[in-house]
Amino acid sequence: MVVLAAAVVTKGGKAVISRQFREMQRSRIEGLLASFPKLTIAGQQHTTVETEHVRYVYQPLDELFMVLITNRQSNILQDIESLHLFARVVADTCRSCDEREILRNAFELLSAFDEIISEGYRENVNLSQVKSIIEMESHEEKIQEIIARNKEQEAKEELKRKAKQLEMQRREAAKRGQMYMQGNYSGGFSGNRASPSLEPTVQAATEQRSTYNSSPAPAASRAKGMKLGHKGKSADIFEAIKSEVEEPLLRSPAVTLAPISTHPQESVHVTAEERMRLVANRDGGLEQLEVKGVLVLKISNPDDGKVRILVNAEEDSSIQFKTHPKVDKTLFKNENVVQMGDPSRSFPINQPLEVVRWRYITQDETSIPLSINCWPSPAGDGTCDVNVEYELMADHLELKDVIVSIPLPSSSQPNVNQVDGEYSYDPQRRTLDWQIAVINSSNKEGVLEFNVAGDDVDAFFPTQVSFYSEKLLCNVDVLDVQSVETGEPTQFSKEILLLAEDYSVV
Repeated sequence: MVVLAAAVVTKGGKAVISRQFREMQRSRIEGLLASFPKLTIAGQQHTTVETEHVRYVYQPLDELFMVLITNRQSNILQDIESLHLFARVVADTCRSCDEREILRNAFELLSAFDEIISEGYRENVNLSQVKSIIEMESHEEKIQEIIARNKEQEAKEELKRKAKQLEMQRREAAKRGQMYMQGNYSGGFSGNRASPSLEPTVQAATEQRSTYNSSPAPAASRAKGMKLGHKGKSADIFEAIKSEVEEPLLRSPAVTLAPISTHPQESVHVTAEERMRLVANRDGGLEQLEVKGVLVLKISNPDDGKVRILVNAEEDSSIQFKTHPKVDKTLFKNENVVQMGDPSRSFPINQPLEVVRWRYITQDETSIPLSINCWPSPAGDGTCDVNVEYELMADHLELKDVIVSIPLPSSSQPNVNQVDGEYSYDPQRRTLDWQIAVINSSNKEGVLEFNVAGDDVDAFFPTQVSFYSEKLLCNVDVLDVQSVETGEPTQFSKEILLLAEDYSVV
């Protein structure tokens, strides 16, 4: 068989999407599709219709048609089998078979069409294989990612251990120096008792030397003991791996960690989590907003394994939902209910299972949850006056532990004139961190004003933002959990968490 083209068309013959598998002019394809509705007979059910040169194999998709254009010598049985696979791919990819939904998923559909037909000939694939190819998931790649994350975590732990060990060595060296100096100056008194008046001075001098690496001070005695300006072995070790310890700290931005849950968990525990990546420009426009969400179910009691979850999911065509292969996809699509495809089977016990995933991508500026406006203005004397404002755009959210991290053009400490909330200056990262405990509908706006040395306005970007919320941006929520067998409500616990994984203003 030879398939010339596959298309989704309207009842009027207008092509919504079309893929040609043989070299054909666009006008030729448009002409064939435009003449297709005239060849069908109203009120009669057929799957094929022929002309002098081609054969149409078609199947209704609500208000649209899935059409294959083949030559007349092709095997009609194989054509119909291929047509059914095309129709299943369209129904599986799109939430509804209407023109708008088809166009929104055009890229995924055309990619799937190419996996079914190659150079006009059918590939030996089924629906699950097509989905696997399109998702491009690799078990080996996932294993490598896990290994890389474990190595990175081990390196961080080793770095912390080295830093802690060096700090203990430095304190021990300082302590020995204090004891020696006390023995030198206390005369007839016991050399093992520390002098209260001398200890702060020696400790301050020791800490200043290790921090700023000042030049050695002249020795007060010729005795061969520890001197205030002399570097011990611990200082040499610290200098040797200074770059290993300090460089990662200088590069790491201030982030808000997810809160550790202290709520008791029931036998049925559901977690709904979203991770947000947002890039906005300094003029207030949105470059991209991407939200990835997941609904995780964990059951600890085997008696509660056969349950269904009632989910509140917004009817928004820009939010793409995907269910676990063992979950009843039709039931979730029509009623927002998560249940095993086979009701007689239970969910896994003592094993967290991602039952639903969703993804939201937009460039609509009205979708920005928290607007950050950073406005630096050169003062004309080598400094900059900077005004930073925040405004909560998503009224249904309550953002917690908000940190707006503003890079600075110089290492001099900024002079803060006004702040709603708190702030801290990080000299290592050269950032001013604006901290707001809670931002909600009653605290929608805030201002930070400061002056700092340097007149390069580009140096204040990118401004990084971090926060978490116990409400989701896509308004996904768990309403109830019920027993499949009895329909009675089942006691459950839930956690809702939204994390700003990468939120920047460039």
